[in-house]
Amino acid sequence: MRSDEFYMHRALDQARLALEAGEVPVGAVVVDTAGEIVGAGYNAPVSSHDPCAHAEVRALRDAAARLGNYRLDGCTLFVTLEPCMMCSGAIVHARLARVVYAAAEPKTGMVESRANLIAQPWHNHQVCVEGGLLAARSKKLLQAFFAVRRKA
Repeated sequence: MRSDEFYMHRALDQARLALEAGEVPVGAVVVDTAGEIVGAGYNAPVSSHDPCAHAEVRALRDAAARLGNYRLDGCTLFVTLEPCMMCSGAIVHARLARVVYAAAEPKTGMVESRANLIAQPWHNHQVCVEGGLLAARSKKLLQAFFAVRRKA
């Protein structure tokens, strides 16, 4: 079994693809119980003209298609930025076992920063959440992206 850092590095690889595409550099991968990456995605709402094309949603869609089931029981999502409200809902609905994120998102983070939508008692499924893994690397990509945007 590979380490959480290994999988977060794969999510960071996805974030770099978003950066190269001119999108906010957020990446995600879904890992099954055997340790295989079964889904991957990076932010693409601008290029795809899809407000739901966040890295998490794209990775969940990829994993669901590969596994033939929208329920991703036992799977873990590794994402480079704390999930937003939309992605938090998708995470619960997919019934992931765990979410590991890198950088906190103080403005729109809905896992721990602004609220904790994932851990509400009315959900029929609970997800384990861990934050801060390789946060500095994720922040570096995000800061580079926004530094260029501010100069323009």
